[in-house]
Amino acid sequence: MDENQKNRLWESYTETGSADIRETLIVEYAPLVKIIAGRLSMYLGYNVEYEDLVSYGIFGLIDAIDKFDYGKGIKFETYASLRIRGAILDQIRKMDWIPRTLRQKQKKMDAALLKLEKELGRPATDEEVAAELGISIDEFYNWEGQSQASGLVSLDECLEQGTEIYTSSNQPMKSPEEVVEKKELKEMLKSALEVLTEKEKKVVLLYYYEELTLKEISTIMEVSESRVSQLHTKALQKMKVKLGGQFGILYGV
Repeated sequence: MDENQKNRLWESYTETGSADIRETLIVEYAPLVKIIAGRLSMYLGYNVEYEDLVSYGIFGLIDAIDKFDYGKGIKFETYASLRIRGAILDQIRKMDWIPRTLRQKQKKMDAALLKLEKELGRPATDEEVAAELGISIDEFYNWEGQSQASGLVSLDECLEQGTEIYTSSNQPMKSPEEVVEKKELKEMLKSALEVLTEKEKKVVLLYYYEELTLKEISTIMEVSESRVSQLHTKALQKMKVKLGGQFGILYGV
């Protein structure tokens, strides 16, 4: 369905509120839910089923269709993306699946990475981070595995940095490209990528720039999907430490 057909569909739905048109809109935008669920699954790890994320997201899509004001001239995909992602994260938060102790471990790992990077002037090795934390390398890998399973980017951070993009007057805030000049954004990305290993960098580039799936990346790199997910998680952790509060600018669907 092209944009003109979508616009006519929205105009008809706005005028009539037809249940049939509403169903057509749900079917038309369902692929958007799958895209967002797929993105979030990379953050959340394997202990949350992709199909469950899609189910949660569908509720967000329906809510977006019901509340969308076509007359305001806002692009529906942008508005719906926020609602879909918010619905998924809200449901996951209700499950209270990130223990406080895990959050504390994550903060300690982030702090250790930042400290070592400043001191060494280069990315720290796993052994160096473990030594800084005062734990064995095996225990460090255990911490890392727990963080991998839970997704290094906490849901609260995702919500704070990536979902509340509409003001109380329902006017969209400026996009990241408008907040940060493209040149500056490129420099931020370049700086963040420098702290990654070659494999971590490759995963980031293939996933975010080439938009390949987890399975496709695993085939290219000749490693398991779980290893790709682990590399992705490590990369996000390092980029988050490097960019600090600016990390949210790079987070998106």
